[in-house]
Amino acid sequence: MTTDDDKPDPEVIEEETTAVELTDAEAAAGETPAAAEAAPKKGFSFARAVAFGVLPIMALLLAAAAGYLRWEDSSRRDAATAANESVQAAKDSTVALLSYKPETVEKDLGAARDRLTGSFLDAYTQLINNVVIPGAKEKKISALAAVPAAASVSAKSDHAVVLLFVDQTVVVGADAPTNTASSVRVTLEKIKDRWLISGFDPI
Repeated sequence: MTTDDDKPDPEVIEEETTAVELTDAEAAAGETPAAAEAAPKKGFSFARAVAFGVLPIMALLLAAAAGYLRWEDSSRRDAATAANESVQAAKDSTVALLSYKPETVEKDLGAARDRLTGSFLDAYTQLINNVVIPGAKEKKISALAAVPAAASVSAKSDHAVVLLFVDQTVVVGADAPTNTASSVRVTLEKIKDRWLISGFDPI
């Protein structure tokens, strides 16, 4: 015999049915309460990977790029400075090498030797001592050089090549002046903050 106490409570049955329906709906959607809680953690892990992995690498790459650009800019400025300095040195030294008066030829060309280096210094010294100085004194020869145009061919911090266009006027005794024009390829080395000529090749 069934009593009223043995009959299921309709409200309890309804709650259990609702709970089962919700569980089935979650299962059908492929989600569980645990999975729902894990989803935000996946997003957080990706953000941490970006923050601690990708971003530092990007920062390093940007720093490296900035350093390279600074180095390149510095190199360009150094090359430009070397070009300007070597062109001016080539012009001034060439005028000194090719200009003299008979009464001061030893002093003039002796001072010009201070602008040279290497094997060219030796060759120039031999030339002026054996040919130019004796001839200038004996025949009263004077020479005056000018450089109307010059251009840098290449330039580094310690080595440069310059192209010069040279005009020289020579007077022998009482004769009329003679003018010559030539182009010269001048090689220079920077030694102790000075650009010295190491090669002088007519072209």
